[in-house]
Amino acid sequence: MKRGKRVEWTRLDNAAKIFPPTSNDKDTKVFRFVCELQEDVSPDILQLALDETIENFPLYNSVLRKGVFWYYFETSNIHPVVELESTPICDRIYFEGQRNLLFRVLYYKNRINVEIFHALSDGTGALWFVKTLVYYYLMKKYKDILGDKNFKLDYDASLSQKMDDSFLKHYTKRKLPKREKHPKAYHIHETRREENRYKLVEGTMSVKEVLDAAHEYGTTLTVYLTALFMYSIYKGMPARRKNRPVVLSVPVNLRNYFESESARNFFSTVNVGFHFGKKNISLNEVIESVSESFKRELEEERLLIHLNRLASLEQNGLIRIVPLPIKDMVLKIANQVAERGITSSISNVGKITVAEELKPFIKQFSVFTSARRPQITICSFEDKLVVSFTSPYNETDIQKTFFQTLSHKGIDVKIVTNL
Repeated sequence: MKRGKRVEWTRLDNAAKIFPPTSNDKDTKVFRFVCELQEDVSPDILQLALDETIENFPLYNSVLRKGVFWYYFETSNIHPVVELESTPICDRIYFEGQRNLLFRVLYYKNRINVEIFHALSDGTGALWFVKTLVYYYLMKKYKDILGDKNFKLDYDASLSQKMDDSFLKHYTKRKLPKREKHPKAYHIHETRREENRYKLVEGTMSVKEVLDAAHEYGTTLTVYLTALFMYSIYKGMPARRKNRPVVLSVPVNLRNYFESESARNFFSTVNVGFHFGKKNISLNEVIESVSESFKRELEEERLLIHLNRLASLEQNGLIRIVPLPIKDMVLKIANQVAERGITSSISNVGKITVAEELKPFIKQFSVFTSARRPQITICSFEDKLVVSFTSPYNETDIQKTFFQTLSHKGIDVKIVTNL
């Protein structure tokens, strides 16, 4: 008698626990990476590349299950299949009680799209998966040109390193300071789109041109675009609501501060705010304030507090024995309270690199996410910077102000939308 494959399970990391109870049709907690190639995608070759990629990322072959006390990943024998894109962007992946994989690989013309439920991984971990998929695809598709060369991937972590829960690895048991109290932030209220579909507005521009504009203010690209996003929101604020600060939630890749090769979630978030009031504020003033906030919030000691606060939930014996339905209710309430202090979010995935020999086959990368309000995700490849706005609303005044400001600085911005 042949034995079945042994089922293995893995607890969710501490950042992932918030996503299952708070995902819904309005905010699916799904994000998408796009690799735009020079030629149309060959689906059969993409399938072969996916088959090879999944062997390197075993967690991606898991389904999400509910236990008595915690959610957990369970290994499955489900075979991931590439599909022609036919669903709305960042469509829902996780449904309670449904046994399905937590990612999908789609293609359309010359684009490879990978959508991932956030409980599975963060942007950095997912990007390693995407780059591996693209690597295998290009090596198979253009084997006559590339030959038998095996260009080394810049991510060669072992399976145990990829599966590592880095929150627990870097957790240091210490007394945590009390949470700082923050005022309620300004919230954007506009006309929601039908069927909870997201509007995507993407601007592609030169990295060098945006860097030059940032350097005129003596700041970094991330600080510049964060301040510009806040300023764009401010320009559309009703006068009666300018007493509320504009606060952006900014994800931070903790791998840049604490050693980790984990392909799972290992991030924290910091809040950066500015109180515009009713006086006229210049963009330069916002940039100076945001720059100081980044310096303060990104100190390693402050990030360690964020890390310990997340990891401490797992170490608390009383919390461990609380049934999952009660944990879910508490997490939903905590999420609602946290959302009161946030206007929107901005995430810079950073520079995406591939082997020199593979660059001629790729046009650009982009990344965007499901959204409860207009928000930005940024990435770059070579000299192409892509700023992606996703929004559940019909209005595009914030996006228009943002990209027009860049255009007025002499930056050539090419706009595409999913409308």
